[in-house]
Amino acid sequence: MIISRTPFRISFFGGGTDYPTWYEKHGGAVLATTINKYCYITCRYLPPFFDHKSRIIYSKMEHVTKLGEIDHPAVREVLRFLKIKKGVEIHHDGDLPARTGLGSSSSFTVGLLNAMYALIGQMPTKERLADEAIYIEQKKCKEYVGCQDQALAAHGGLNYIQFGGVDHLSVRKMTLPNDRVKNLEKHMMLYFTGFSRFASKIAEHQVKNISNKKTDLTAMYQMTQEAMKLLKKGDLKSFGRLLDESWQIKRQLSDKVTTPAIDHIYNTAIKAGALGGKLLGAGGGGFILIYAEPSKQKQIREKLKKFLLVPFKFERSGSQIIVYQPNGEYE
Repeated sequence: MIISRTPFRISFFGGGTDYPTWYEKHGGAVLATTINKYCYITCRYLPPFFDHKSRIIYSKMEHVTKLGEIDHPAVREVLRFLKIKKGVEIHHDGDLPARTGLGSSSSFTVGLLNAMYALIGQMPTKERLADEAIYIEQKKCKEYVGCQDQALAAHGGLNYIQFGGVDHLSVRKMTLPNDRVKNLEKHMMLYFTGFSRFASKIAEHQVKNISNKKTDLTAMYQMTQEAMKLLKKGDLKSFGRLLDESWQIKRQLSDKVTTPAIDHIYNTAIKAGALGGKLLGAGGGGFILIYAEPSKQKQIREKLKKFLLVPFKFERSGSQIIVYQPNGEYE
């Protein structure tokens, strides 16, 4: 039995500049962190005592006899990519729901790759996990996804990630004093809006609209550098206000990014004292991040009491194999 644990992420700045359509010409960057909410993948070779060869369990259950019969695109393409021909059982569990703006689909792909590599007795680097997850999602599954989610899920931590250029993807750990990181955490409130959506559909609309949004995306790219400088100086108030500026720009990238209901949540928090925030992920629904000084959070909680507040902390480990007990193979 193999179990991988892979974190979800919160992206602060630069989302939208991590699509190849943009960064191959203009360069891109994001400032983001992983959090202590995880995707768990359990896998093993399935004993040959059943009518089916493989069993895949997520929001649905699949029993298949051939690889090509697997409906879940990431599972199908990861098994095909790793040339795994024996029957397997794969089971997914998550701390938070999918399609809610936390990079869950990429956490799944990274975690599945990590688990299946362990099953065949290999230990990929974090760079390899990220690169191969990007390849599988973009090229094999044909998803409209960027590159930040896979890099964050694989590496973990609070990172400044650059896209484009010779290295294509460069992950730089933010080396901040521990008390500053803790203070930054205390400024954040994560609310579930109750809405769910397929990020890829919204991202597809954004990608096709990139040529018309050069000014906005350039501004968002530049904000990542400004935000990094603010964190290094410890200017957390300005960091929050910059989040608000970035959100106002992101709202213009597509008419599918926000909704009147989401705008109401955000504006209610601002009126109650929040400095800034943003809807996480491509948009349309899911989790919203509110950034506020700790002294203002009680009144924000009161105003948003009908929404679920999810406590969290930053995490630094990225995708990990937390159980390694390989079972015997069957001829």
